[in-house]
Amino acid sequence: MSGKSPRRRRDAIGATIATEEVFSVLFDNPFLHTTTFGGNPQACAAALATINVLLEQNLPAQAEQKGDMLLDGFRQLAREYPDLVQEARGKGMLMAIEFVDNEIGYNFASEMFRQRVLVAGTLNNAKTIRIEPPLTLTIEQCELVIKAARKALAAMRVSVEEA
Repeated sequence: MSGKSPRRRRDAIGATIATEEVFSVLFDNPFLHTTTFGGNPQACAAALATINVLLEQNLPAQAEQKGDMLLDGFRQLAREYPDLVQEARGKGMLMAIEFVDNEIGYNFASEMFRQRVLVAGTLNNAKTIRIEPPLTLTIEQCELVIKAARKALAAMRVSVEEA
């Protein structure tokens, strides 16, 4: 399931993506899956334009390439800072760095914000920080994000050693 209303309710659109096996339960009774705002021409036109951009610019492949680059960098940092980082994981442009405790996760996010890199927490695990860059991120910006993460971890290690 995917759905967003970028500005107003009239622009709302959603999508259900499933294997044929999963989706086949709807074949006999399609009313098991209905919509409130289904078929809106403006929303459908916007969705088609978005799909065309995704395909024309090959954004899924770019997301895989840039995501792999970032994740490789974060995993290298996890090896360099095992006292701070428990794990780096992800797929495409959705990644997470899990720290050894909540305070370290919070401090990492604060350090990244100071370096103008936006990261996000998670609702149920404060020691896990999400990295969700846009598909438009350049290779150079990927390098800057990894550099910022390295700088943040180095600063955190110094403050831990001083304490």
